[in-house]
Amino acid sequence: MAEPESNDLEHQTVPKVITFLSSLLERVAESNDNSRRFQPQKISVFQGLTRPTISIRSYLERIFKYANCSPSCFVVAYVYLDRFVQMQPSLPINSFNVHRLLITSVLVSAKFMDDMFYNNAYYAKVGGISTVEMNLLEVDFLFGLGFQLNVTPATFHTYCCFLQREMWMQSPVQHLAEPSLNIGRPLKIHCCFNEDEPSHHQQLTV
Repeated sequence: MAEPESNDLEHQTVPKVITFLSSLLERVAESNDNSRRFQPQKISVFQGLTRPTISIRSYLERIFKYANCSPSCFVVAYVYLDRFVQMQPSLPINSFNVHRLLITSVLVSAKFMDDMFYNNAYYAKVGGISTVEMNLLEVDFLFGLGFQLNVTPATFHTYCCFLQREMWMQSPVQHLAEPSLNIGRPLKIHCCFNEDEPSHHQQLTV
């Protein structure tokens, strides 16, 4: 597969949110993989027949490298993933669907968050899927979310803090100061207000 243009991001530092989010999702996927045989699984366009060979962290780094979306998009994508699994309890995140869920959540987040973003065909190349599949995944994800895309600043901050706390708790040297996510810029004002977030990160925890 031909690589999308990277816009000279080869030497750009990967933000810590990528590391934090990938670590969390790896644990969630592993936990759900172990209990997969005991849970009813809904047939979904997100579910692959085999596990992708690329790791979750490498996949997220690839998305960051080529999609050129803001680091904030990955936090909002995390919010969307959490909402999705809460609204679709028969589709828990596991090793067979996490990659498709990731590329789709980042695509939707970038469209909602950023002033400029790439089209679905480009994201399909980044994600290693066809444009037709990318389009289907986006539609299915939006309906799975009930089109609930607004994210308040308070919700954004809550998820940032949760990611930081999760990594800090895993750190072998806990006396050090908690790491910064290096988001870069705050949530855009039009993405907020009048949203009642019921319960945060109930499903994306192990």
